[in-house]
Amino acid sequence: MHSLRSRITTLTICITVVAVFVVSLLSVMFIKNTERRKSDQLLLLLCETGERNLNYYFNSVEKSVKKVAAFAQKDLDGLDDEKLDAHTERTRVYFEEIANKTNGVLTYYYRIDPTVSGKVKGFWYTNLDGNDFREHDVTDITQYDVEDTSKLVWFTVPKNLGKAIWLPPYNTENLDVTVISYNLPITWRGQFVGVIGIEIDYSVMKEQVESIGLYNNGYAFLTDAEGNLIFHPRIDLAETPEEDRPAAPDGLMSESTLTGYEFGGVKKEAVWLKLSNGMRLYVSVPEKETEGDWERLIQEILVAGGAVLVLAVIMTHLFSIKLTKPLKELTEAAKMADQGNYDFTLDYEGKDEVGTLTNTFRKMAVHVKEHISDLNKRVYVDSLTSVRNKGGFSAYIDEMQKAMDEAPEKMEFAIGVFDCDDLKAVNDQYGHDKGDLYLKTASRLICKVFQHSPVFRIGGDEFAIVLQGDDFRNRQELVELFERRTEEINREATCAWEKVQVSMGISVYDPENDHSVIDIVRKADREMYSNKRKHKTEG
Repeated sequence: MHSLRSRITTLTICITVVAVFVVSLLSVMFIKNTERRKSDQLLLLLCETGERNLNYYFNSVEKSVKKVAAFAQKDLDGLDDEKLDAHTERTRVYFEEIANKTNGVLTYYYRIDPTVSGKVKGFWYTNLDGNDFREHDVTDITQYDVEDTSKLVWFTVPKNLGKAIWLPPYNTENLDVTVISYNLPITWRGQFVGVIGIEIDYSVMKEQVESIGLYNNGYAFLTDAEGNLIFHPRIDLAETPEEDRPAAPDGLMSESTLTGYEFGGVKKEAVWLKLSNGMRLYVSVPEKETEGDWERLIQEILVAGGAVLVLAVIMTHLFSIKLTKPLKELTEAAKMADQGNYDFTLDYEGKDEVGTLTNTFRKMAVHVKEHISDLNKRVYVDSLTSVRNKGGFSAYIDEMQKAMDEAPEKMEFAIGVFDCDDLKAVNDQYGHDKGDLYLKTASRLICKVFQHSPVFRIGGDEFAIVLQGDDFRNRQELVELFERRTEEINREATCAWEKVQVSMGISVYDPENDHSVIDIVRKADREMYSNKRKHKTEG
């Protein structure tokens, strides 16, 4: 006959075993799902970071080529050898300035179609040692069939397509270097004249992509829009002819950002994002690694369950709370990060795997936040005047619109629009460098007078301000101060570009009649044009 103590002990043990089994089962599901969600979010964060870095790199090259092409297109005034030679020289000088300001340029060129001129060939500059650009002998285009787009691709492809294009990696025969390039055709009255382009070292792009990794065997790779591999850390594509390059594995060309596929007999998960030049950036990790350490955690839970048999049911409850709390905090932090909010606190400082994971996630969030902040500064700041640009203005008034929609009666502000009247005359008569000085003077004047208000450059010669607080209440005095400062600047100026003539219009928000911030901007714009007409009449 069993004693009551034995039966109580047996019942406690049975209850505890069942509880440990249930808790273990639930913990397995929770940990596995949490690890999976965390991995998906980390993959996406890494992919977004890589996308921003590569897009910034590619966009700088595109912007430079388009600037030079626009200059060349505008400068071209005839196809006879004399005019074409002078045009090429002017383009050479401008291209040199642009190329030196563009990161990662290996070569730049302007090649004239030999059917247009047998004398003027254009130019080709290379920078193989990373120091200075040196002029290189241009390729003899006449030995190629320019209708065959498999040869001399930097010239034949844009010529036959008639549009700007990013080309996949190819080997420059004269330099024996693998590159990718952005090329844009130049035309004169419908006739193809030549190609302007920049080549960047394939290895530079390769290094950026190779720097992206997750867990032990995660990596990133690139494909073109059709799924053909551009770069893969496990496949040597640099020496592989384009027609022999393997396509991306089945399952990768999914419309869903998160996808699964199999490569080399290993099941993998990947996140992809489309780059600005049409390529796809993938961040991939073996599916097994996304499960993390949940199998070992299960064993620890079972060991803890043995201790619970001794310490009783209440200790099991306390232990479960202690175990799951940091994971729940990490899950909530991951949700906030997924929504773009990185201002969270993770207090867990344990020395176990969860503590390591928490510390790693915390550091990653700090790096991502700093990176996003740096990108925002680059995106929203005007490079000439250092005030916020048109994109910054749009973002600012979007936030104001949200506040207006929520509580219009609490809003009190005015929008000011400014236009530099004489910029075109200064540019035409003295050159764009003097026009830039004129713009900087106008920007400093606006910033100094309305020093408590955000200032934006919203066009070539247009600025905007948002008057709030003291600047809003003292707007009339500030307008008068602005006019006095303008007169002072013009009195002290010794040349035309040191003077400044700015038309100004200010519109005050009326909660009863104004329903959108953009309406107030338009009213300020109309006031500015009225002020401009007044200046012309007085002038």
